[in-house]
Order: sequence, then structure tokens, then C-alpha cells
Amino acid sequence: MTPAPVAVAHRGDPYRVRENTVASLRSALRRGADAVEIDVRLARDGVPVLLHDATLKRLWEHERPLVALSSEEVRGLTDGGVPALAEALPATDGHRVMIDLPGSPDVRAVRRIMGVVEEAGAADRVYYCAGADAMLAVRAADPAAEIALTWTTLAPPRPVLLEAIRPRWLNYRFSLVDRPLAERVHADGYLLSVWTPDTRRSMRRLLAAGVDSITTNRVDVLCATRASAAAPSPDRPGPRV
Repeated sequence: MTPAPVAVAHRGDPYRVRENTVASLRSALRRGADAVEIDVRLARDGVPVLLHDATLKRLWEHERPLVALSSEEVRGLTDGGVPALAEALPATDGHRVMIDLPGSPDVRAVRRIMGVVEEAGAADRVYYCAGADAMLAVRAADPAAEIALTWTTLAPPRPVLLEAIRPRWLNYRFSLVDRPLAERVHADGYLLSVWTPDTRRSMRRLLAAGVDSITTNRVDVLCATRASAAAPSPDRPGPRV
């Protein structure tokens, strides 16, 4: 039997709880997520924290860029709302964690992030996603890291790039994915992840296409849709036990 696609909660449960917060991660896991996706950047003092944007403006109404703020200043400006990676990993309760690396961090920054993952004892359940530059840095920092190479065009990644990064996953924008693309990715020996469908119609289409993982802002809807797609219909009963 083909395994059910992994349900990945995008930045936690952002429709209910502010994204990339410990409360949002816990909410997503309560609603059935198999894994959570988080965005990690370095504060001025080199501490990895959970934040997608380069500034605190969109979520926290502060204009200053993260690179100009220490982790303690971030904590004060957000009343503790932006957690350090070292705080967030234990809150995921042993589940898989996809770490997105916005801003194309260099190898030194990636090593700091990976160091925190290692210290938390989470290296065996963490994998990394982003574009080619960031994933090249991940591969340079750790030859064994699990990578999901984010790709935003129908033109396939060049073989030389794939050889350098050695991803396990190709991570596509969901609107690009159909069954022929899924078959091509699988034939090339990769797993296929997609981001970020939020409607049942899109989720059903992607499940039918044969993707291996779906990252969504509505993980409870995805879990329900996945269960419905897997349930036998009256005309096609399941196997006898």
C-alpha cells in the first residue's frame, strides 16, 4: 500500500494562532500534523529564531530588521512571541520538523542553525528546505543532511545542481504539480513535496497526483481530506482483513 502523504503544517497553525510561535506549532500538532514547517533566521547575536520575514513589521509592528536586533531585543519587542529555535524544537514533541531557510544564509549561518538542532537532539527528525543557494550551504555544512530543494519553475533542476545538493525531496509550488510531473520526479528517484494548497479542491487534486508531502496553512483540513481520499467507497470496498 502506498504511504499516505505527509501532512506538514506551514509555520504552525497560522489561521488560528500567529505563525512561527510555539503556540502555533502546538496547535498544528493537536490538529493532526505529521510534521511542522518553520522559518529560521539569525538574530544579530547569531541566535537562530523563528521568523519568516527580514523584519518584525508584518507580524509584530516593528520596522527594525532582524539583523539589527539581538535575540533578547527580539524577545522584548515581541513579548516572547518569537521563539529561539532551541525553544521551538522541544515544543514539537518528537515530530518531524522542516526548517525553511529564507534569506539565503551562508555556510557559517547554516552551521549555527544545525548546531542548535544537534544540541537539541533533533538532527534525526529535522530536514531543510529553501532554494538552491541555501541548500548548497546546507550540503556544504553537513554531507548527511536531509534536503528538500524548493523549486518554482516547470523546468527541472539541472543535473549538476542535483548532484551538488543531493536532495531527498523536490519541493514544488503546488500550482505547478500534476500527475506527469509527479511521475517524472519519482522516476528520477526523488520524493515530491508541495506548498501551500489551502483549499480542499487543490488538496484532492494533489493527493490524486501522487505527491508524497503537502505543506499547508490548514493542516486540519488536509488531514480530513486525506482521510476521506483514503476511505473505501461503497463501490470500491477495502481489502478483507
